[in-house]
Amino acid sequence: MRLPAASPPTPVETVRGAIKLSALFAATDSQPVHEGVQWRIFEETAGPDGNHKLVAQSSEATPNLPLPDGNFVVHASLGLAGATKRVTINGGLLNETLVLNAGGLRIAGQLGDSPVNPAKLSISIYVPERGNPEAKLVVPNAKAGDTIGLPEGNYHIVSTLLDAATNGSSSPTNSVISADLRVQAGKLTDATLRHRAATMTLKLVNSPGGEALANTAFTILTPGGDIIREMIGAFPAATLAEGEYVAIARHSGKTYQTTFKVVSATERDVEVLAKEAPPPETP
Repeated sequence: MRLPAASPPTPVETVRGAIKLSALFAATDSQPVHEGVQWRIFEETAGPDGNHKLVAQSSEATPNLPLPDGNFVVHASLGLAGATKRVTINGGLLNETLVLNAGGLRIAGQLGDSPVNPAKLSISIYVPERGNPEAKLVVPNAKAGDTIGLPEGNYHIVSTLLDAATNGSSSPTNSVISADLRVQAGKLTDATLRHRAATMTLKLVNSPGGEALANTAFTILTPGGDIIREMIGAFPAATLAEGEYVAIARHSGKTYQTTFKVVSATERDVEVLAKEAPPPETP
């Protein structure tokens, strides 16, 4: 007589509890954090590889997460600010609040009286360091208009205006604005950085108002001789910081030049006359 195969044992469920999480700003009025928090929960004991296993995560402001019984590490992050707490789950609902010593920073760019498209700005955030004149870069690609969570402290902000290229990419211009400011815990700091620049369209012409000559190579320099941009075309455009410049045009083996001035938010054409400069007078 053949006996039926034994049934596998019924698995015993691990006792499960839950944890409800919330975050507060470290400020006198202890305002709750309503958005932007990233929650991660890890096993307290590291695995054979030395890493702590991630068991739950959420981007909700006040998540309610089921967990098996045991010891865990809860980590809350808001941008660069973070807080960690060890917790024990024992079959019930645990309420935990973490305190973030952080504030928010929101940066906007302006050109003249008009806001700058965030896509035309490159923003870097630095933390001043003692003995380091260039400070420490902590956020290399901040986006204008976004609220950036930062630990309370002093910061150095650098905004560079970008120039759109014909291939759809962008390159930094010489319009660079910086500011020093302080982020306070529990508060949103709004900073507007005002650029003073304009877009100039260069043309090599035989006479004022004439047709632009194709296949011309242009070089834009400061009065001191520093090269700002090099471009090729009939009428290339460049965004430049307010100030004075020299434009050099090379065409058919000949070189021509002119000087021009950039006034903030005033776009215009810069014509280089295809006329060789007269030789210097002899005494």
